[in-house]
Amino acid sequence: MEALETADVTQLLLESHELSTMINQSREVSEYLQAKRRMEADTEAQRLLALFEKKKEQYEDVQRFGKYHPDYNHISKEVRELKRTIELMDSVQAFKRAEESLDELLYQVSRTIANAVSDTIKVPSNNPFLEAQSSGCGTGGSCGCSVKKPS
Repeated sequence: MEALETADVTQLLLESHELSTMINQSREVSEYLQAKRRMEADTEAQRLLALFEKKKEQYEDVQRFGKYHPDYNHISKEVRELKRTIELMDSVQAFKRAEESLDELLYQVSRTIANAVSDTIKVPSNNPFLEAQSSGCGTGGSCGCSVKKPS
């Protein structure tokens, strides 16, 4: 039987630092930071986001009573409309696209590391379609499905 090598933790940490530096120098991080700054500089977006936080608190208050609260429908409608208005703003859309692109990069790096250890390791993602593509139902195979490998 072949002896297993103990991982050199220092070397792993150095390599992970190098990887994080590469990620921080990537186009995805640069575009994310630029989009974030543009959104933060957009006074109308910031005004609406602050208003949304206040409306969300009102919504949480009426949620305790549900549809029986006298302002439930009114507050719910206001929150939905405000959220939609914010989502349609150019600076917010650009930020969301950049955020999704960065999230995909981080997911792919994590997936590559996990696959180097085992194909059955779960890697969390903000995009459920990415994980579904790589691991069947995502339950580790307990349901009996076949785990699909990414093409």
